[in-house]
Amino acid sequence: MYLGLDLGTSGVKALLIDAGQTVVGSGHASLDVSRPHPGWSEQDPADWLRACEEAIAALRAAYPQQLSAVKGIGLSGHMHGATLLDAADQVLRPCILWNDTRSHAEAAALDANPRFRALTGNIVFPGFTAPKLAWVKNNEPAIFAKVAKVLLPKDFLRLWLSGEHISEMSDSAGTSWLDVGERRWSAELLAATSLDERQMPSLVEGTQKAGALRAELASKWGLQAGIPIAGGAGDNAASACGMGTVGAGQAFVSLGTSGVLFAANASYLPNPASAVHTFCHALPDTWHQMGVILSATDSLNWLSEITGKGAGELTAELGGTLKAPSGVSFLPYLSGERTPYNDSAVRGAFSGLAHESSRAVLTQAVLEGVAFAFRDSLEALAKAGTTLTRVTAIGGGSRSRYWLKAIATALGLPVDIPADGDFGAAFGAARLGLIAATGADPLSICTAPTTDATIEPDAALGGAYADAYHRYRALYPAIKSVTA
Repeated sequence: MYLGLDLGTSGVKALLIDAGQTVVGSGHASLDVSRPHPGWSEQDPADWLRACEEAIAALRAAYPQQLSAVKGIGLSGHMHGATLLDAADQVLRPCILWNDTRSHAEAAALDANPRFRALTGNIVFPGFTAPKLAWVKNNEPAIFAKVAKVLLPKDFLRLWLSGEHISEMSDSAGTSWLDVGERRWSAELLAATSLDERQMPSLVEGTQKAGALRAELASKWGLQAGIPIAGGAGDNAASACGMGTVGAGQAFVSLGTSGVLFAANASYLPNPASAVHTFCHALPDTWHQMGVILSATDSLNWLSEITGKGAGELTAELGGTLKAPSGVSFLPYLSGERTPYNDSAVRGAFSGLAHESSRAVLTQAVLEGVAFAFRDSLEALAKAGTTLTRVTAIGGGSRSRYWLKAIATALGLPVDIPADGDFGAAFGAARLGLIAATGADPLSICTAPTTDATIEPDAALGGAYADAYHRYRALYPAIKSVTA
C-alpha cells in the first residue's frame, strides 16, 4: 500500500492505493483561510497538522489493515506559501498563501532585477515566495530577523512527518529562488532578498526519497517506522503525475479553486514575458508550463454565496445544451490575475447587465468568463512555444459538463474526460511515494487514465464564442483604469 497526502487550500486529503495503483480509500479534513486585510490570505500551519491527523484517522478507521501495510508516502501541496520557522523549528507567523497579493510592490521591485527572470524563467509574481519574504523584512523586521528556515506548505508537513528540512524541484521552482534550468537554489537570488542557502531546505527530485516516517507518528497510526517519504510535488505537478501528464505535448485543464492550463515539456522553455509559469516537473529532467487563473471555481463559489444557491444548482439551471453568449461578460479577477496580465490590483466585473439579466445569465457569464481566461492562457502558452491539440479536464469544476462544453468551445480544442476515478494531486502523490519506495520507472507508473468521453468544441457556436472572447479581452484595459 502507498499513501498520498495532499495539502490543499480548503483541506487535507489522505489517499491510499495498492501496488496495482487501485484506489483503496481516502480520508479528508477541512481547512479555512484567514483574510485579515484586503488582499491577504493566510493559514496557521498548526491547522495543517490537525487536518492531516484527522484525514489519516478517517482512513485508519475505515481501512486499518490496508493502512498498516503502507510502504511509501508521497506529498503534494499548494505552492508558493511562506512558512517561516525559527532556529527551533517553531512557526513565526501564519503562512502567507499563494493567493495573497500584499507583496505586489516587493514583487515588482524584484522583477525589475533582470537576473530573476533570467534564472527562474518566470516573472516574479506577488504570490510567489520570495516577494513575501521581502514584505516580511520590510513590514515585520523582528520576525524576519528570526527566520532560520523557509519551507513550502507540504514541506512543513514533511518536517512534522520526518524531522527533515527537504523540498523538491517542482514546488521550489515557484519560489523565485530556484535556478529552474539548473534545478538548484540560486545564491544570487537568495541574496537579493537578504537570505542564503542555509535558510532553504535541501533539494531532491520528486521521485526520490526525502525523509522517513518518525517512530512516534508511525506508532500512533499503526504504521512501520522509517517508511520512505517521496520528495513529492507541488499540487499541479502532482496532479500531472496522477493524470499521466508527463510527456511533451500532454496537457490538462484544472478547474479547482484556481484554474490551471498545464502542459508537460521535455526541455526547459522559458518565456517570462508571456506570464506563463515555467517550472520543473516532479520527474527528473522534465519541466512544465502553466497558465494560471487565480479564481476559477472560486468565481462560481462567490456567485453561489451571493445568490444563496449551491454551485450545482446554479449550473443545473443552464440545462445541458451550450447556449450562445448572452452579451453579459464576467471578468474572474476576484483576487487579481496572473496569466496573462500579472496584475494583483485588478478586480472582477460584470459588463452588459440589463433588466433581463437573470441569475442563470449571470451564471452563464461566470462560466464563460473562466473559459475565456483559459483561452488567455492558451494564447500565452502558444507565445511560449507550446501548441496543444487536446486537454484533459480535472478538478471539482469538471463535474459540470456545461462548463466543459464552454471551455472546449472557447479553446477550440477537444476536452477529454477521464474514466471515473481519483486522478488528482493526492493520487499523484501516492504514485510518487510508490516510485520512491520501490525504485520503479516513473514513466511506467505515471500513465494516463482511460478516457471516458470527449467533449468537442461546438462548431455552431464557435463564431459567437470568438466574438464574446474579443469583448472579454477589450474589458481588461477599461477595468484596470478604474481598479488599479
